[in-house]
Amino acid sequence: MKFPEPDWMKRYAEVVNQDPELRLVGWFFTCDVLFDFETARYLVRVLEGTVREVVPDPAFDRPWAFALRAPRAVWERYLQRVPPPLYHHIFAMLMRVREFKLEGDTLAAHQNIRALVRMCDLMRAVS
Repeated sequence: MKFPEPDWMKRYAEVVNQDPELRLVGWFFTCDVLFDFETARYLVRVLEGTVREVVPDPAFDRPWAFALRAPRAVWERYLQRVPPPLYHHIFAMLMRVREFKLEGDTLAAHQNIRALVRMCDLMRAVS
């Protein structure tokens, strides 16, 4: 299982759905999020803080609320057990890593930021 292959994303969805903290902070988090890892793209459909579906390489007609985009190398730094400075948190990357982007409905992202941060942090449990 290697990042960001489909089996990695399947395991990621399982980790997210088993997380008790995310169940608490994600109760109102319902939207579709695009994760763009440069070499792979996934639409993650979230309903009340649980991943309901992962769509690999979604077509243009699959809408999403917001996207997190970065080159694969940036994501790999973030996924390290102890990430280097500036790669430890998505806010730090948004402010200081030019290649890391939040696109789309940024209001929806910020309204659900605690759940989104937890979802991203859980990626490290898969790697």
